[in-house]
Amino acid sequence: MFTRRPALLIALTAGLLAGLIAFFSTSATAENLRAQDAPVRVATAVFAGGCFWCVEADFDKLDGVIDTVSGYTGGRTQRPTYQQVTRGGTGHYEAVKVTYDPARISYEQLARYFIRTIDPIDAGGQFCDRGESYRTAFFVASESERRAAEAVLAAAAAELRTELVTPVLAAAEFWPAEAYHQDYYLKNPIRYDFYRKSCGRDDRLRALWGNAQPGH
Repeated sequence: MFTRRPALLIALTAGLLAGLIAFFSTSATAENLRAQDAPVRVATAVFAGGCFWCVEADFDKLDGVIDTVSGYTGGRTQRPTYQQVTRGGTGHYEAVKVTYDPARISYEQLARYFIRTIDPIDAGGQFCDRGESYRTAFFVASESERRAAEAVLAAAAAELRTELVTPVLAAAEFWPAEAYHQDYYLKNPIRYDFYRKSCGRDDRLRALWGNAQPGH
């Protein structure tokens, strides 16, 4: 009877150690899985820069931009259609909602990039596209965004030595555009390239910004 106690104690100790190892291994695995599954913190920003096909294509080039959606904002009409917006009278701008990772790119960097992809001294539209829906604007959702946008505009006005017409507006409800407008430059690259070139967008940007214009 007494000779069995050491063996029993050894067995109990081994079992306890095995249980502890299994517990800590499971806890570590769970922590790793939670770390892997933790969502990336994202933010959104809305910019109106004329044709949303082009604005979407430009922002998609940036490291840190996660997604872009073409749509309409700033107007009165609920659930607007492309035909309604381009016809005029809705008050809406063609715009793009940019989803980005603020750990990789800041709102200020987005704003500085955006200003050099538009003509901020054209009050009647952008390039070959004319009318209210093609006007430019920053749509800001916070005071920090407003300050950043205003600083970018002030620097651009000083650089161009002229008054700018691009306003900073409070963010409004954003209505996604029809499915065929989303990622248009990827779905229809030949038509998109022909449109962009014939509209004179990049020629005007080169004339306006020179070497400060982002590459296309």
